Amino acid sequence: MIPQTFAEKIFKAPAGAIVFARPDIILTHDNTASIFNTFKKMGGDKVADPDQILVVLDHNAPPADSKLATQYQDIRDIVHNQGIKKFYDSGRGICHQLMANHAKPGMLIVGSDSHSSTAGAFNAFAAGIDRTESAGIWKRGETWFRVPESIKITLAGKLDKNVSAKDLALWIIGMIGSDGANYMSIEYHGKGVETLNISDRMTIANLASEMGAKNAVFPVDKVLSDFLSEKTSGVWADKGAKYFSDIEINLDEIFPVVAAPHNVDNIKSVGEVAGTVVHEGLIGTCTNGRIEDLRIAAGILKGKNIKDGFQLNVIPASREIYLAAIEEGLISELVKAGANVLTPSCGPCLGTGQGIPANGHTVISTANRNFPGRMGNKDASIYLASPATVATSAITGVITDPRNKPGVEKFQFKAKQSRTFEIKAGENRKSGNIWNYADVDNFNTDQMFAGKLTYSILSSDPESIFPLLFADFDASFSKNVSKGDIIIAGDNFGCGSSREHPSVGLAFAGIKAVIVKSVNRIFYRSSINQGLALIIHREAVESYTPGDGVDIDFNNGEILIGRRKFTFEPLPDKLRQILDKKGLVNYMKSV
Repeated sequence: MIPQTFAEKIFKAPAGAIVFARPDIILTHDNTASIFNTFKKMGGDKVADPDQILVVLDHNAPPADSKLATQYQDIRDIVHNQGIKKFYDSGRGICHQLMANHAKPGMLIVGSDSHSSTAGAFNAFAAGIDRTESAGIWKRGETWFRVPESIKITLAGKLDKNVSAKDLALWIIGMIGSDGANYMSIEYHGKGVETLNISDRMTIANLASEMGAKNAVFPVDKVLSDFLSEKTSGVWADKGAKYFSDIEINLDEIFPVVAAPHNVDNIKSVGEVAGTVVHEGLIGTCTNGRIEDLRIAAGILKGKNIKDGFQLNVIPASREIYLAAIEEGLISELVKAGANVLTPSCGPCLGTGQGIPANGHTVISTANRNFPGRMGNKDASIYLASPATVATSAITGVITDPRNKPGVEKFQFKAKQSRTFEIKAGENRKSGNIWNYADVDNFNTDQMFAGKLTYSILSSDPESIFPLLFADFDASFSKNVSKGDIIIAGDNFGCGSSREHPSVGLAFAGIKAVIVKSVNRIFYRSSINQGLALIIHREAVESYTPGDGVDIDFNNGEILIGRRKFTFEPLPDKLRQILDKKGLVNYMKSV
C-alpha cells in the first residue's frame, strides 16, 4: 500500500484528486444571514443536517448599529427555525476559539472564514470556504474538495522565554512567502511539537491561511489527549509519505519577529525595527486572545503603565477566557496599566469593531493580517507581533524586544517579498477590454472590497457591491468596467479574507475571465461558485503587453494573446457545469 499524507488519509484519495465529501462541522458566523439568503435562492427550505452546523456571532459583537443588530436577530431566528443547536450568541467569543468545544481528531471541518484552519490544532482537517459554498452544504450536506499536496515541517528544540508560537508562525511565513504553501496541507512533525501547548498550536494553525495553505494540522499526542481528557488515535501520515517539500526548523534558533507593513511576509526581527514609534496596540483576535496570551501580557504590564497617548486594546477570545482572566487577576493588572478590555469578539481586526486607528497612526497587533485598510483605515500602518512584543512596546511607545537583550539579530531568509499596490488617481489600467494588473501581486480581498463594509452590504446583494468594487485600489474600475472585460493580474490573486463580495461583484459586472499567475485557494473556489472564470497561467500573464488583444477558448483550453497561443487544462465536468450555470446557486437549483 502506498504511504499517505494526512490529507490523503482524510479524503481517501491521492493528492490532486477531486472528491466529494461530507464535513463533520460547517462553521458560519455573522455571515449566516447572507448564507441563508443564498440557501433560499438555491431552493433550500430546511437545512440538510442541523447537527452539522455551528453558528457564532462574533465579528460585530456587540453590534454597533441597528442594521447589524437586526441581522443578529435574523440569525437568531434562522438558528431557532432550523433547529440548529450549536449556537453561540454575541459576546460568547470568537468562532475559531469556540470551535475548541467541538473539534475532534480526524474530523473534516469547513468554515465560511479563512482562519477556519485554526482547528487543525485538534488533528482535524479544517479549511475555509466561501458563503455560497456554505449555503450549498446547508442544502446537500456535502461539497467538493481538491485533495492538496502536503508540506512537512519538522520541529526540533524548544522556544526560548519571551519567544512565542506567533514568532514561529511569522518566521515560517518569512521563509516561504505569503503564497509559499498555496493550496497545500501543512503537517507539523518532530520532537519540538511536544513542547507546544494547544494555544501555541492554534496560533500556528491559524496563520496557515497567511501562507496560502488549505489547512495545517498537528498529530494526536499526550498534549492533545490531555487537553481533550480522552485518549484518541486520530489520523496521521504514514512514514514514507510523499511531500511537496520538507522543512526543518530548530526552535532554539527562533527570536522575536514582526511582520512589517503592509504584508504578512515582510518579516523583520524585532531588533531591526526597534525604536519605531507605535500609537496603538491590540492583544487578542483568533490568533492570540487565549488565556496564555493574556498571562504573558499581564505579566509584562504588572506594576507598569502604558505610554501616555498610547492606546492598548485587549480582547479575550471567549467569555470563558475572560472569566478565567478575571479570576486570576489578569484583567485588573491590564486595566491598572491603562489597557482597555473589550467584549470577546473579533474587534477591530477587520475594521468593524472598536479600536479603529487614526490617520497616520502605526499599530502593533497580535492579529493575522496587515494589509492597507485591514483595521478599517488604509492610512494606518500595522505591525504584527507576539503578545509579549505588543505588551512591551505599549510601555515604551516604540517597538521593543520583550527579552531586553542587547544586539540586533537579523532575519536572514529571502523569500520573495510581497508588494503592495494602489493605482494612482488618473492612472488608466484599461486598454480595450483588458484591465492590466499584471504587475500587481497579492491583490487582496480587502483592496477589492473593504472589510469595514462586509456586514453592512450582504454578499447576496451584487447591485450594492458593484459600485464599491476595488474602491481602495483602483477607483476607476467600477466606473469603467464593461461586460466581457478580462482582468490580467499577478501572483496570489485574491489572498486574504474568504470574503466573497469581490467574486460576486466581478461576476455581476460580467467579467469574461480573470487570468492570473497564481491565485489564493479560497478565492479560486469562490470564483467558480459565482460563475466567474479564473485561469491560472503564468506564462500568458508574463507575455501580455498593453494593447494586445486577448481571446479565450474555454472548451479547448486556449488563450490567444496577440499572436501567441497558450493552452490550459479545462475544468473537470462538474466544475464546468457550475460555470455554465452561472454559479453554484443556479447549479444547485438544477440538481
